[in-house]
Amino acid sequence: MTSDQDIKKYIDFMHELGDAAAAVSLKYFKKPMEVLSKGAKLGTNFDPVTVADRNVEHAIRTLITERFPDHNILGEEHGTENKNSDFTWVIDPIDGTRSFISGIPTWGTLIALHDGNNPIVGMLDQPYLKERYIGTAQSSNLNGEKINVRPCPDIFSATISCTDPLQLFTNEDEQDKFFRVAAGAKLMKNGYDCYAYAMIAAGFMDVVVEAGLEPYDIQALIPIIEGAGGIVTNWQGGPADQGGQVVACGDKRLHEQVIGLLNTTI
Repeated sequence: MTSDQDIKKYIDFMHELGDAAAAVSLKYFKKPMEVLSKGAKLGTNFDPVTVADRNVEHAIRTLITERFPDHNILGEEHGTENKNSDFTWVIDPIDGTRSFISGIPTWGTLIALHDGNNPIVGMLDQPYLKERYIGTAQSSNLNGEKINVRPCPDIFSATISCTDPLQLFTNEDEQDKFFRVAAGAKLMKNGYDCYAYAMIAAGFMDVVVEAGLEPYDIQALIPIIEGAGGIVTNWQGGPADQGGQVVACGDKRLHEQVIGLLNTTI
């Protein structure tokens, strides 16, 4: 078990990583740049990547290797460095590249530290808005101020979000299940990438339902939401740290209802 002292050490290091990442990403945001495609992914033939994505991840990896040379690293752009450690730093340098290249500040740098069982510290940094979310199993904060989810006991009172239902849900069954949940919600606001998860933790949204996620898409967000009092699982209610089908809720009562709707056969 990781000690409180070690957790504090990792949180302090997260701030260093966030500062280094921001120094790179803000040089490119809202500036003209070449956008390449990594090819087909999920429900689209366009999976954008920029020099910003690659350079941000390089900056993060360099610091991790200097400080924790024995730790593993998994990143979206530069793959896996396996040192046979229990600890893995999991990086999405710019989650929401489509928003990034469109000049919309709902992207974020995601960094998690996984101890072999769970992500124990997670950070979402949105440097343009100057918002840094950090979560552990005990608590979550925004720029050092504690945040909490809001009560929302049922879907009829909920604000629901998904980055892109047409892209993420690659078969009719997944789409039908998402829209079954969304049909009962008070409000649906899509297109916010990682930022929607932060809004659950901060008490402004209630549920995100997505699929086709990679570990680096979700691991940083799990401790942020859970530390704020929420819950993140797969669609069957199991662990979500390996990605795939994910549901995040601020209220555990709502989560139980959403899981039921996702697993109802009609």
